[in-house]
Amino acid sequence: MVDLDWPLMRNNFSRADLDAAIDILRRDDPILTQSSEVEAFEQEWSEWLGVPYSVFVNSGSSANYITLAALRARYGTGEVITPTLGWVSDVAAVLAAGFQPVFVDIDRRSLGIDPQQVIARLTTRTRAVLLVHILGYNALTRELLDELNHRGVALIEDACESHGATFEGRKLGAFGLASNFSFYYAHHMSTVEGGMISTDDPELYETCRMLRAHGMVRESKSATLRKEYADRHPDLNPDFIFAYGGFNARSTEIHAAIGRSQLRRLDAANELRRANLRRFLGGLNPRLYQTDFAVEGSCNYAFTLVLNQPDEALRDRVMEALRAARVEFRRGTSGGGNQVRQPYLRHLGLDPRQFPVVDHVHFFGFYIGNYPGLEGEKIDALCELLNSLA
Repeated sequence: MVDLDWPLMRNNFSRADLDAAIDILRRDDPILTQSSEVEAFEQEWSEWLGVPYSVFVNSGSSANYITLAALRARYGTGEVITPTLGWVSDVAAVLAAGFQPVFVDIDRRSLGIDPQQVIARLTTRTRAVLLVHILGYNALTRELLDELNHRGVALIEDACESHGATFEGRKLGAFGLASNFSFYYAHHMSTVEGGMISTDDPELYETCRMLRAHGMVRESKSATLRKEYADRHPDLNPDFIFAYGGFNARSTEIHAAIGRSQLRRLDAANELRRANLRRFLGGLNPRLYQTDFAVEGSCNYAFTLVLNQPDEALRDRVMEALRAARVEFRRGTSGGGNQVRQPYLRHLGLDPRQFPVVDHVHFFGFYIGNYPGLEGEKIDALCELLNSLA
């Protein structure tokens, strides 16, 4: 029996990362909460991504919520076209911000929202399209971008699982009004816990900075904006004007130091991930498993394993074999599959079967960890094991 000892992630922190955190603690009278290290990380991330503004927060989920709250502050309520495959915080942020989610099915090759269904569901009430780049695959098309631009509908990119993936030569997360990233342990790079909001819109940037810290106006970098609020509210201490009912989503200097260290080697690590995915998909039997994913520009921290047919017996053999070989996996791929099936959305009364593509992935799809130190021989052995289950 093969023993692959294959977790979802391994060795995601180097000695240099840990030393960067220790260096912060060794400083004389260190400021450990958000300060200059956070600001430096935000600047370096913006330069890497190719956008002018970034806001470091304590998680990708917080990035989701703050972005949708800032969107509501600008446009008011309405509809947000929402993916059926993604993380719970994508949908939860839409609901918490007071928007009505309009769900669409996914594209089988990118696992992202189906662009044609998005275009068909656009109305005068559409405030934004929340597009999730699933597990490193690009979900954008030129037709979709052009249509959203023509109609003046905001695009929010959730690139929490797609650091470094590209479309038309630009990194994902650089196309929309705003984008969200996660730095959770098992992602392309990690700050232990953390997230980032990126945008090219200065007004949205200031709103997100305020929402990150209780909605306080003093968190804005705009002297003009701070003065406007102080002039409008002479009865308030300018240091304690709350423009929004915000919460605390700040991160720390330690997390930022780790992020800066990890960012320096992200591109090199991503090249290894791309090679690993090509090897994995190239080794699978295409009669049994889907191998025609949209790999152009992709950068995947996980291998996507989806059965071609709704074969429950094969699915069960796959899970049994993976467990026996000590290969950690997640059924349903990103976020556990079809979000419409989750208890927190049952009150909407939606029939999950109206989204057949994501429903297939929900029952017959998996993801498996892909990290830079993964040995090619293990990938080959895994493919051999999976192919033997016919």
